[in-house]
Amino acid sequence: MNVKKFTAPTSREALRKVRESLGPDAVILSNRQADGGVEILALANDDAASLAMPAPHSPMADPAPSLDLTTAVPQARADQRLEPRMESRMEPRFETSYPTPAPAALPAQPVRRVVASAASFASATKAAAAAPAPATLDVDQIAAMVSAAVASAKQNAAAEMQNMMGEIRAMRGMMETQLAEISWGTTQAREPQKATVLREMLAAGFSASLARYLIEKLPANRDAADSMRWIKNVLTRNLQTMANEDALIEQGGVFALVGPTGVGKTTSTAKLAARCVMRHGPDKLALITTDAYRIGAHEQLRIYGKILGVMVHSVKDEADLRIALKELKNKHTVLIDTVGVSQRDQMVTEQVSMLQGAGSDVKRLLCLNATATQETLNEVVRAYQGSGLAGCIMTKLDEAAAIGNVLDVVIRQKLNLFYVSNGQRVPEDLHLADPAYLIDRAFKLKRDVVNTQYLDAELPLLMSNGQNEQAMREVHLG
Repeated sequence: MNVKKFTAPTSREALRKVRESLGPDAVILSNRQADGGVEILALANDDAASLAMPAPHSPMADPAPSLDLTTAVPQARADQRLEPRMESRMEPRFETSYPTPAPAALPAQPVRRVVASAASFASATKAAAAAPAPATLDVDQIAAMVSAAVASAKQNAAAEMQNMMGEIRAMRGMMETQLAEISWGTTQAREPQKATVLREMLAAGFSASLARYLIEKLPANRDAADSMRWIKNVLTRNLQTMANEDALIEQGGVFALVGPTGVGKTTSTAKLAARCVMRHGPDKLALITTDAYRIGAHEQLRIYGKILGVMVHSVKDEADLRIALKELKNKHTVLIDTVGVSQRDQMVTEQVSMLQGAGSDVKRLLCLNATATQETLNEVVRAYQGSGLAGCIMTKLDEAAAIGNVLDVVIRQKLNLFYVSNGQRVPEDLHLADPAYLIDRAFKLKRDVVNTQYLDAELPLLMSNGQNEQAMREVHLG
């Protein structure tokens, strides 16, 4: 007996190899999936016939009295080739390995019942393809496996593409940084006044991105003093302020002071309330507080209201605020002192939604702490921005070692600066924002560290990391 093994990627290719090697009458012993392909065991028709013959002197060699094997075996092979049910059973299970049943009708010749020739197998495959066969679990599993393989391949390809794009971006950033360092080093040697201006702006607290943008636009043939005057003029023109508080006090309306905890919202509310009382009297003003979290927060505003002769209303949610605003609609000015919430807290969104859904045009004034870092101030503005801020108030000006950081954020975020607060006295320590004074004060506060804050070798690195043309697109040079 000469059993041969044939492997191919598909069943059709494997059958073709069997037919070419053993002829169309070859006998298929088994088939199964192996290593991503199909493996078939087959032997020639003559070897199968010898395998079916019983050994001499064995009990199976005695002729059966009620069965003529010489006619039964060919008839069994013919039935096997033509029986549709046998063909339909063979087709859907061709891709998987299956056990060979042992028919009871032919005990002397079991091999003839479980094997089929290559020609009969091909004809059975064609017949099963022509006739609609019912879907089986094996076919569904194969389809699911193919879909999973395709999805896995797509996912792997996407991950590889993402990694490659990340490497390209990192390489691009490295090249831009190195080129910027080389460019700035050349500029520093050719135009030393630009290095002086850069030191002044960085020491005042302005960002490297704004400093780089203005220095690149700096007019040529100017000394350090003229360059600094030009820089101050540009910053002054881009600092939006309220020229006259009549736009706020005379016009009136509903104003809500918002911001993180501890920025001075309650004190600023009391200062604004005092200005309104001095202008219009206590009957035209109403105070509302939503701060029910801090111990003594409501009592602090109530003390201010008692001094001013103004009633203070406390609300808990949007429904209470809507009712309170309806009752106070005859008031000229309504000031709302909100609860302090961190810019990273989900309650910021809820607070903005409450003020916007109060049923009145509530103008939100953001309190910015002058002592906070520039990154923190940027996060605060992005968190409290919502549908738009009416303006902002700079608080704790007296505590800040540098104010360029907060002025930088106000300029780049295009905020309207209403007031600056420089103390706790009510109402004295609240002033209208003066752009020229604030810019000049920013450069005077840290003049003593201008020449010691950064070394010459560090300036190119700062300038290379400060590229942000997109954020500076709205700075007007004049």
